[in-house]
Amino acid sequence: MTCPPWPKGKKLVHLDLKGAPPRVEYLHKLIELFSQLGVDGLLVEYEDMFPYEGELKLLQATAQPAYSREELLSMQEFAKSKGMEVIPLVQTFGHMEFVLKHRPMWSLREVPYCVGTLNPHREEGVRLVMEMLRQVVKLHPGLNTLHIGADEVYILGEGEESKQWLGLPGRTVEQLFLSHVTKVAKAIKATWPHMTIIMWDDMMRSMSQDTLKDSGLVGLVQPMLWDYTPNLDVDKTVSLLEKYCSAGMSDLWAASSFKGSTNVYTCVPSTQRHVDNHLQWLKVAASLSAGINLQGIALTGWQRYDHLSVLCELMSVALPSLAACLQTLVHGELSAEAQSKVTETLGISSVEVEAMARTSADESLFPGRRLAELTVELNSLLNSEDIRMFENDMFVRGWFSPYHRKRKMVTPLITMQIHSQASAYLTTLQEKVEAVRKEMVRLYPNSTAQEWIEEHVSPVMAPLQKITEDIRACVKEMVP
Repeated sequence: MTCPPWPKGKKLVHLDLKGAPPRVEYLHKLIELFSQLGVDGLLVEYEDMFPYEGELKLLQATAQPAYSREELLSMQEFAKSKGMEVIPLVQTFGHMEFVLKHRPMWSLREVPYCVGTLNPHREEGVRLVMEMLRQVVKLHPGLNTLHIGADEVYILGEGEESKQWLGLPGRTVEQLFLSHVTKVAKAIKATWPHMTIIMWDDMMRSMSQDTLKDSGLVGLVQPMLWDYTPNLDVDKTVSLLEKYCSAGMSDLWAASSFKGSTNVYTCVPSTQRHVDNHLQWLKVAASLSAGINLQGIALTGWQRYDHLSVLCELMSVALPSLAACLQTLVHGELSAEAQSKVTETLGISSVEVEAMARTSADESLFPGRRLAELTVELNSLLNSEDIRMFENDMFVRGWFSPYHRKRKMVTPLITMQIHSQASAYLTTLQEKVEAVRKEMVRLYPNSTAQEWIEEHVSPVMAPLQKITEDIRACVKEMVP
């Protein structure tokens, strides 16, 4: 089914910098590509890559240096020169792991065991959030729009102070959430009256219109409704947006996904899965009443599910997906015309990164293509049954079982063949890994390459290495 193209508003690409932050030169190349793909703005989630100062300096990353002030200003200048707005996303309630993990901030958690949720009762919590925002706004000259996060505020209401607050008649967790967000939004408006404030919508989904109307939040924020699934429920999503509109929040945003939402540890994205998500969003946009003022859509590209989880797909391997999703929005479907626009722009033969053979030697239109190709090759090798299931091989199970290893009683001829096969796999993997590492450190910090390899490669290589070591030890006992 073909839908009308995305109706109006901005198309933002989300840059999640809490993992695999691109080197500045690579960031500029990505922005150049985004502009060619028709992107209107960047939704930038800095987390610990922002150069916080003073008391907040402890929030800066230690695995690699945070971006410098000069680098951030040059990134913004470059984006503006391409006609793109830069909107910072700063978490102010939930997903504050990068702040609350630090020992001096522990007392500001809602409960000790939840690293992400801020205690909404402490004035120093609001002061902390406002100081973070002040530093971010200051380093974004001419800023007009801020995203204050506020999604997935886990365990809210479980802290001792919250329990006391909720003990009074008529008080609910919904009101507790709304009171904190309203306090933050009012403080922002008092400091920067011109500022447009966006927030994630998920904590408000189950709230009634009356609850929202009575919160004091109407007129202060623009909810951004996110759903990243390929089978997004169109009717349910439309009715949610209509509810927000009826409550007085008629300026609304959508958020889709082009990477980082399939699985917490996905390494290579499926373009079709993300295109399907955008097709559902097109159906939503086509079904909305005239009263809803759709401000735009943010195509999210999560790099981690949260600050303390593993890396999702890197940006380089997700560019075909991003380009295909953008073209789907422009054409109302991923038509032949839309697909050829993607393949011509990126110089590839397919919108699926796993099938994207080169159509040109030039990499200029696909920054990071070599890394994407190597990642796909290595991922295929890592997931091959021969390597994954090596310990279940007939010869390993039959002639080199844990029983044999423990007693060091083996058939040398067969175990040496097993050793030879395991060593060959290890050599092939090591060659591919070195090629990936070399390419990755050109585009990302060394810490990203180290983390990616430890996450995806080490668990697969470790059993093979163990087998080769054990065989050497056993053969020594059996062969003169």
